[in-house]
Amino acid sequence: MTTLETPRVTSTFPTVTKDDDAKFVEMAARIGAIAAAHASEHDSDATFVAEAYEAMREEGYLALAVPEELGGLGATMRQVCYAQAELARHDGATALAVTMHLYLTLMQGYRRRKGAPDAEGVLRRVAAEGLVIATSGGSDWLWPTTTATQVDGGFLISGRKTFCSQSPRANVVATSAVLGEEVLHFSAPLNAEGVRIEETWDTLGMRGTASHDVVLEDVFIPAEKIAARRPYGEFGAPLFAAVVHFAPVCGATYFGIASGARDVAVRSTSKNAVRQIGLMDYKLRTAWWSLMGSIEELGDDYTANAESTVTVMLAKRQAVVEAIEVVNLAMEVLGGRSFFKRSPLERAYRDVRAGTFHPLTPEATLMYTGKVAQGDPGVTE
Repeated sequence: MTTLETPRVTSTFPTVTKDDDAKFVEMAARIGAIAAAHASEHDSDATFVAEAYEAMREEGYLALAVPEELGGLGATMRQVCYAQAELARHDGATALAVTMHLYLTLMQGYRRRKGAPDAEGVLRRVAAEGLVIATSGGSDWLWPTTTATQVDGGFLISGRKTFCSQSPRANVVATSAVLGEEVLHFSAPLNAEGVRIEETWDTLGMRGTASHDVVLEDVFIPAEKIAARRPYGEFGAPLFAAVVHFAPVCGATYFGIASGARDVAVRSTSKNAVRQIGLMDYKLRTAWWSLMGSIEELGDDYTANAESTVTVMLAKRQAVVEAIEVVNLAMEVLGGRSFFKRSPLERAYRDVRAGTFHPLTPEATLMYTGKVAQGDPGVTE
């Protein structure tokens, strides 16, 4: 008689086969274990994931995407996505908060390769000083309401920025303001005179990101600190550079939340749910293949423009939409147990829905893709 062994519950895609990928994923797993131990508390109280950020500082994770020659770990965008997917398996809020810093770090690496004179200094500060960069991109987007007034030597900036994730730990916020018919892009130190954080973050999910409002009242920004300019209401080079690096890392984060939910469901169920499990794995694998395929399609010497934006935004859309469906399926598999607050799937259900609000939203992605296909790279929302 053949002895039947208890089947081993396999973790979901992606598998890590390259040593360089593995070391970053292992680092993310160590940080994730710390994040997971405090995740319920931070979710309940809407407090910042401070313990995870301390672990990131100790591990060097905040310099993950800084080139090695500048003191960082030298992770590529693909490797950052692998690491973020693993981190999000443990706690979505921690992963999303640091997504905002990591994509901006990747963007600075791109700007450095394209000859931006200020980018190297920013990257060196991230590696040497532990500089953490927040962003107000989700609220500013194409039409910021913050205003700039020209004065001797620079500009006075006034306005309110929402969705400033990781603001309790960040040192600067990458943001923008309107001057006439153009938009100025710059970074404002969070300890500058006239800058304050208002604790407004009380939301359905992603509560540990502490994405509070940042208020600026006549904050002086020297003229030489203006990193870029673009026409009001248009992408321009600054926003193209931002979205091309944001989309894959964001997509990997929501993928990771869904992967964690799938694993909880598979480990916890004893009922016949093979089709739902198979469907979850189908959705996860195709989402991951989309993300990795978009990065491969970009290549190493890419330019941030309308076409590359479409490439990564379609992949992000796939990851976000499928992540929501996977969490829904995981709850179906687990049944009524997933409805309790103590269930990790309850938090995943709330957290994963934030993915639909990041620019470009799923619907706007389709609209923008269609416009670009018809030769119109203009905006859609």
